Amino acid sequence: MAGILAWFWNERFWLPHNVTWADLKSTEEATFPQAEDLYLAFPLAFAVFMVRLVFERFIAKPCALGLKVQANGPQKAQPNAILEKVFTAITKHPDEKRLEGLSKQLDWDVRSIQRWFRQRRNQEKPSTLRRFCESSWRFTFYLYIFTYGSRLLKKSPWLWNTRQCWIGYPTQPLMPEVHYYYIVELSYYWSVMFSQFIDIKRKDFGIMFTHHIVTVILLTISYTVNFTRVGTLTLCLHDAVDVVLEAAKMANYCKFQKLCDFLFLMFAVVFIITRLGIYPLWILNTTMFELPEIVGGFPALSIFIILLLILQVLHCFWSYLIVKAAYKAISKGKAGRWNPLHARDDRSDVESSSDEETSVPHSKNPHNSATTNGTSGTNGTNGYLTGGNSAEEH
Repeated sequence: MAGILAWFWNERFWLPHNVTWADLKSTEEATFPQAEDLYLAFPLAFAVFMVRLVFERFIAKPCALGLKVQANGPQKAQPNAILEKVFTAITKHPDEKRLEGLSKQLDWDVRSIQRWFRQRRNQEKPSTLRRFCESSWRFTFYLYIFTYGSRLLKKSPWLWNTRQCWIGYPTQPLMPEVHYYYIVELSYYWSVMFSQFIDIKRKDFGIMFTHHIVTVILLTISYTVNFTRVGTLTLCLHDAVDVVLEAAKMANYCKFQKLCDFLFLMFAVVFIITRLGIYPLWILNTTMFELPEIVGGFPALSIFIILLLILQVLHCFWSYLIVKAAYKAISKGKAGRWNPLHARDDRSDVESSSDEETSVPHSKNPHNSATTNGTSGTNGTNGYLTGGNSAEEH
């Protein structure tokens, strides 16, 4: 393992010309980042996860109940062994042919079977209470770490002049506040890397997983090679947006629509300004141009630039989704309802239809069969074959 680590951390690759790892050894006069410091992030990641469980159970949940957040999940489908077997072993989205076969087997009309499958799918989706607890934990953490980072950067010279990120590099002493900031952030993202497999599954799971991997790699490498100054700028810039987003989600789960719309509008503005404006002008500019000018180029620089550009691609993708949601709402004359948080919870997390008021299966008869298999099924007005599927896709 020592040989592998020595090969991986080759100083000719990771450090500028004529700089060695020996130059970055901590002394009595100055402390520098050490790779061994990062091992502390693993037990702390477990500690962060445990703190989260306690917070959600004893703080977030009582707050949610006090705010009248819905504690129960969607309406449960009535027990049916045949449909349950099809749902668990064959498909959760039966096609029209299978629906007709089940209709004959159970003597139910097709729409009742579609309703059963819709309700059964909704049973596996988390309650609003659980969503609120998750968002409140993220909001609390991001608010704390953003406040800490802002106070740290307000006293630092590289906030106002990004060239200061590289003056004296790589022998810039490590401030205790920066060390704490890095380790806490890295611990949090390690905890998120693993907890996301048991958290609520979202449609952007793959994108967020990529984002977390890139973030952990950037934090690890930037700390080891003492890119901590530009790293603190990047962390604080990202945390600022997440605070507002989680606050908007919490307002949405509490049914505070006006507050949610206001916060999401604020989130959209802050996101676009920070991720498409400040991030490229500060972070990308100082790394791609100021660093080579002041320190000189070295092989590892290309790794950092690639990882930072991957983040920028994700920023552009998310900005596109935000602008697209706003444009669709405005073009349809619903500017006051453009908030995609409402659309996500109402049309994706819990499927709905005009027939939701009843879940009692109807026995099949000629009139029901004609209604189910007639024009309403083909033109998409029955709200199940077309409306229900469309709700899941968005």
